[in-house]
Order: sequence, then structure tokens, then C-alpha cells
Amino acid sequence: MMGKKGALKAASLGERGIIDMIRSELDSRGAAQPDPPLPHPDDASAMRLPDGRFLVIKTDMFVRRTDAPRGMRHLSMGWKAITMNVSDMAAKGAMPAAAMVALGVPKGYGAGALRLFFRGISEAARHYGFPVLGGDVGEARDLCASVFLVGYAGSLVKRGGARPGDIIAVTGEFGSTGAAYRILLEGMSAPEPLRRALCRRVFSPRARLREGVALAESGCLSSSMDSSDGLAFTLHSLSKSGSCGFELTSIPVSKAAIDFARIHSIGAEDLALRGGEEYELVVTVPPERWGDAVAAAEAAGGRLIRIGTAVEGSGVRLVSGGVRELPEDGWEHLR
Repeated sequence: MMGKKGALKAASLGERGIIDMIRSELDSRGAAQPDPPLPHPDDASAMRLPDGRFLVIKTDMFVRRTDAPRGMRHLSMGWKAITMNVSDMAAKGAMPAAAMVALGVPKGYGAGALRLFFRGISEAARHYGFPVLGGDVGEARDLCASVFLVGYAGSLVKRGGARPGDIIAVTGEFGSTGAAYRILLEGMSAPEPLRRALCRRVFSPRARLREGVALAESGCLSSSMDSSDGLAFTLHSLSKSGSCGFELTSIPVSKAAIDFARIHSIGAEDLALRGGEEYELVVTVPPERWGDAVAAAEAAGGRLIRIGTAVEGSGVRLVSGGVRELPEDGWEHLR
């Protein structure tokens, strides 16, 4: 929207438009890293170290108003603030080594709530195996935490490596968070056991760190991205970055999401494609390496589910039971 003097507003640009604008400024002023190991718009940033490894850096901001749905407790908020950063590290094959946290706090915020929030941060960091070294505290209008995560990788998996013929796979099923947000944000109902199972996926997310590192170290992946902005959006991003199209033969939907969709007579696949915040990995694998990739994921305690194939062209299509073009739906801040 244009302001009174014709000035473009942040909401018109959206999160990704703002990132592109910042990148343009960095490039034009000579402040951007030349030939980065993880080029824009990948999930993290990296630089090569003298010993040949990569230093991988990630920062992501948790803001209570936009990132904490109704019913999420402060312990879970802290856990999510760490997990959303770890998931992007996992997608690049990097093992986190340490975190810093910059905390913004309103003056009237309860001390007990803040303690629980940081307890969640501490417990999540311990779960993923790294310390929180320190950070900063400042005044803000809403509770927010900007997590700065640093890690290492022997090899990196970029977003832009898919090629025609590659197998598309994911590390888990989708739809539970999409159903949970229908409950939490739209007031839709579900039997209590089903409601708890669905909301647990939102309140206690888990990043696929072990699987991501193992798959990267195996050298089996041609591209990888985390699915936190939604499966459909992630597939479109990988497709664009790899300059190829994707044809999907199946969408892995969780039983809980199928049960919820049946109760409300809505599409279970739409819940899976548009939900977001599953923190699964979406990867592409050259067909000759598929067996090795499956073995690497299973050795790390996870799995790979084959959902389709990369093809010549562009776009993302579901080709099971007919052909359906999938729109680029997903979460974007400021939109």
C-alpha cells in the first residue's frame, strides 16, 4: 500500500521482498560476501574455514504476537525459538555448536513468565546438544527473542541443487500442524485425545537435526530445505532454486490430520500442503543414491518418504489421480 507521499510500506514488500531489498543494498555497497558457500536465498549463511570445514550461521526471530498461537505456554515458546533455528541448520547439514539470544521484553512483563521462556530455550539447547553462551536484553513492545546460532559442517547441502530425475523425499508426515492451527486460530473442534495429539505438534516441535547431518555427511542429497513455511511453499522454493519442475505422486498425511479432516469434511492433503511449522526436511536425491540416503536416515533414527520426481520445466504438480498444479501457498511475515 502506498502512503500519503507515495512511500512503499513494509506490508507491500512482505518478508521476502524486504530480504531482497536488504540483499540488494549489501551487494551495491560491497558489504555482501563474494561467492558465498550458501547463496541467497538459502536457509542459513556460511563461510569456509582454513581447515576446509564450513562455519554455518543462522539467526531467526521469535515474536510472541506472530509466533505463539493461543494456548502456547512460555516454556514451549522458548523451545520453539531454538527449534526454528536448529531446523534450518539441519537442512544444510550443519551441527550447531553454540547460541546467543537477544531478548526484547516489555516493561510490565511477568518475571515468572520470562523465567519459563528462558527455561524452554535452555532445555531445547540441551536437547540439541549445544550451550547458550549469553546475549542481550532490551526493552520492546512485545516479547521477542532473536536467536543467533553458529555451527560447523564438513559438507553443505544447498537449496539449489535439484536436477531432473532426482527423487523428492521428506522426513515425516504432514498435516497435523495445519489441523492444530485450525483448532487454535479458528476455533474448530476435535475430540480431546485428537486435539491434544494435534496441538502437541505445534507446542513441542522437533527439528530433524540428526537426520539432516547424517544425510549431508553421506553425500546423497542434491538439495535440502526445512518445511517450516509449509510443504507447498518449500517444494516451490526447491523447484525454483534448482530450475526444474516437481511431479508428486503422493502427499504423506498424518493419521491425526486425516481424522480431523474427516470430522470437518475438509481436504486432508490441503492441511498437509499449507500447514507449515512441521520442521520436517524436504530433500532431493539422485536415483542412484536413493538406497544410501534411506540407510543414512535410518541410521540416524529417522526415515525418508519418497513423494515424487524432479522433471524438466518448472512448477509443482500432483500427478496422482489426474494432474493438479499446486499453488505456492505458505507463511510469510507481514503478509
